Parts: sequence; C-alpha cells; structure tokens
Amino acid sequence: MASLDRRSLLAASAALAVPAILTRPAHAAEFTYKYANNLPATHPLNLRANEAVAKIREETGGRVEIQVFPNNQLGADTDVLSQVRSGAVEFFTLSGLILSTLVPAASINGVGFAFPDYDAVWKAMDGSLGAHVRAQIGKAGLMVMDRIWDNGFRQITASSKPINGPEDLRNFKIRVPVSPLWTSLFQALGAAPTSINFSETYSALQTRVVDGQENPLAIIQTAKLYEVQKYCSMTNHMWDGFWMLANRRAWAALPKDAQEIVARNWNAAAMAERADVAKLNAGLKDELAGKGMVFNQPQTAPFRDALKKAGFYGQWKAKYGDEAWAMLEQSTGALT
Repeated sequence: MASLDRRSLLAASAALAVPAILTRPAHAAEFTYKYANNLPATHPLNLRANEAVAKIREETGGRVEIQVFPNNQLGADTDVLSQVRSGAVEFFTLSGLILSTLVPAASINGVGFAFPDYDAVWKAMDGSLGAHVRAQIGKAGLMVMDRIWDNGFRQITASSKPINGPEDLRNFKIRVPVSPLWTSLFQALGAAPTSINFSETYSALQTRVVDGQENPLAIIQTAKLYEVQKYCSMTNHMWDGFWMLANRRAWAALPKDAQEIVARNWNAAAMAERADVAKLNAGLKDELAGKGMVFNQPQTAPFRDALKKAGFYGQWKAKYGDEAWAMLEQSTGALT
C-alpha cells in the first residue's frame, strides 16, 4: 500500500509539473550569465542594459541569456568585483575609481578639475587614455568592453554658502567616499574631507556633521539631498564612468560569433546610455532648482591653480606615470 501511495504521489507531482515544463523555451540557453551593477533599475544604465540583453538573446538565437541584477543585489562593489574575478558573476559595470583598488590606472579619469566638458571626456576615454586603461585591466585578468558608460560629472553641494572658488573650501567639512583620490583632492584645496558611507550621508548633512558633499545631479536628486542642502555649485570637479567588465574564462567560453554579438550590443548600449544621462542631467538642474536649490557656475581655473600649487597634479602624475599622464593631457590640456 505504501508503494502504491508513493506511485500516486509521484504521478500527481508529475501532473502538476507539466504546465511549468510546457512554458519553458523549446531550446534552453547554452550560456546563462549574470550581469550585476550598483544602480537603481530605473537608471538609464539598466534600461539600456535590458535592451542589450534582449538583443543579445535574439541575435544569438537564444544561445546567450544574460540576467540583470541591479542595485547591488549581488553585493557591494568590492564583493562583486571578487565574484567577477572568481567567475561567480560574468559581467559587471564598475567605477574606475573603485576598480583602481585592483587596477591603479583605472582612476585616472577622476583627476580633479581635469576634464572641461564631455567632449574632452569622450576624446580621452574613447581614445588613447581609455585604451591604456583597458590594457591595464586586461593585465589584471579581466575582460573589458571598449566603451565606458557614463556616471557623470560631480558637483559640490553645501548648506550655508555657494562654492565660488577654492577659498570657499578652506576648512569646509565635506563628505567624500573612501578613496585616496577624493581625499587628496579636497585636502589640496584646503577642505576637511570626511569619509562617510553613502547610506549615512543624508543624516550627516542634516545634523551638520559635515557642511556639504559632492555627487552627480542624479544622486543629489534620488537621495533627496536637496532637503538638507541649499546650494549646488556646478564645479564639474570630477568625471566618472563605469567599465563593463567580464570574467575572462566565461568570455573565452563564448563562440567567436557570440562574443561579437555581445560586445557590439554592450558597446551600443553604453553609447545610448551616455545620451540618456546627458538629457537627464539637463532636466535635473531645472527640477532641483524647482525644489529650492540655488545653483552657481564657478570658474575652473582658480581650482586648477590651487591644486597645482599644492602639488596635487605632480603627486598623481608620479603615481600614474608619464605615459598615461601625457594621454590625459592630450584631452585636458596641461595640468602640471
């Protein structure tokens, strides 16, 4: 009787499983890869990434299926970087400033007040400087796509005054991420940088533990920092982007034609995301002004002069090397 009961149970289970089986694709993907990032699902990076994975699935005839995991779902940046290196995650977009813990050259795009505008950024990052950084990433054992995605220029916000020049930063308590480049930049300008986790930044501003912070407009808006910050100075003091990284073994496992399809669609998505972010930033300035933020546009030259006198550029030129620095100055003009 017990044997019959087991057979009945198995039969019932099989009957229940039939609808699920029938809804599966006729041909399962040959390669199922994970793509992780640290941005909200609504950010242009994720919208374009989802378009790309759909095209990749279609153009590979269903052989390559890429699952998107936004908003740090698979862990913090440093955790996911380790997962990409081990092969637990196959694709990952990461800031060059954070990647610099593994590839020191990757943070060079964040040198303070280097890029005057986006034209200079793309000239460098789509040109020889970007190629140099990608070569260093390759030496660290990772694959990287040709086009870097846009995170944006960073701006300084304050609760008590606009930042019109370097003199306004003297003893100014500013929240910065944990990074030698950030700390070095603001120390050279006479400020008092304080490393605070982003999750604690709003309360630190609200309680005046710090006087201000710096981030792209999209972060200022989504984190509602306008509620605790009145002034936004469009300093454009640093530009950062996201490199599309891949695990080398997972990449090598793809057939050549699939590699071409994946790379082409990732790179095309990066280019589309750049245009999206530009439009988004243009609208956000008006939106934040409508919420009460007061904007000003400082001149870059006084900040550059202050950094030069403090030895900031010379210090970082020595760290990056003459070759990489010369490539940077091809787009930015002389910094040292």
